[in-house]
Amino acid sequence: MSITTFLELKNVTRRFSVNQPLFSAAPRELTAVHDVNLSIEKGTTLGLVGESGCGKSTLAKIVAHLLPPTSGDVLLEGKSIWHADSAMKRSLPRRIQMIFQDPVSSLNPRKSIGKSIQEALDVHRVGSSADRKKVVTDLLERVGMRAEHYVRYPHEFSGGQRQRIAIARSLVLNPDFIVCDEAVSALDVSVQAQVLNLLAELQKDFGLTYMFISHDLAVVGHVSDIIAVMYLGRLVELASAQTLFDNALHPYTQMLLAAVPVPVPGRRSASDVQTGDLPSPLTPPKGCPFNPRCTRAMPVCREETPNWLEVDKNHHVLCHLYG
Repeated sequence: MSITTFLELKNVTRRFSVNQPLFSAAPRELTAVHDVNLSIEKGTTLGLVGESGCGKSTLAKIVAHLLPPTSGDVLLEGKSIWHADSAMKRSLPRRIQMIFQDPVSSLNPRKSIGKSIQEALDVHRVGSSADRKKVVTDLLERVGMRAEHYVRYPHEFSGGQRQRIAIARSLVLNPDFIVCDEAVSALDVSVQAQVLNLLAELQKDFGLTYMFISHDLAVVGHVSDIIAVMYLGRLVELASAQTLFDNALHPYTQMLLAAVPVPVPGRRSASDVQTGDLPSPLTPPKGCPFNPRCTRAMPVCREETPNWLEVDKNHHVLCHLYG
């Protein structure tokens, strides 16, 4: 089967106006996502990793058609989702869905989980009422729940069960593409593994394409074909999962890898990594955004932003060390 580009981000930037305290200067501008270019192949998983506050969730909302970019565009099979005609915009919920980090806040506590999952089918008038209920109960069983759970409410379930419910809801319109925004970060490790295995099974069975977002590089490496590393709104490295773990180039990626707990003698521990403080996105550093925390920073790093370079086949990095 030939691999084709399914979703593409072109120069995506998102800025926010941040109000200042009373009697202070005019609102300041915060760039949450800066000039991001990515492509995701059909049937694969792109992992997006970075610390909290780096812009991952903002990018996820742009891709999921929930937040418009300030500039740039997102193309779904070559067609813009932000400059689309009304027919395509109506079809997007059937094509793109999202699994949120906190299923508790994304589920209506006053509705049974069956009704919450079925709501999308009701809005799009898919089949009869009996058909819709059948679709929902089948999906509940497919994600490891039981059909009788249809009438129960979110508070009656554990965190892992609620995440399975959220997965079922994302699948109810039979989408092609799912954005998983920190979908397992709130779960216990054993439950994380179960949910990750479920997502892999669903991808195989339904031919899904994923964007998997997390701050945990170990989890991202387990599920992803390609990994993009994000820092202060910019992509700093992009490579296959295997290449990134075997030969990470950017000092920030190396820092994230060193912080992954691995019981291997001689492997650097997180305590050996000099992390420093994360700069404020309101006042990003001049030059390379990572230079204040980088132990290998050179004078040029403090003056000029590096170029996005392809240092090896399909391995890109934003760093003066390779320029």
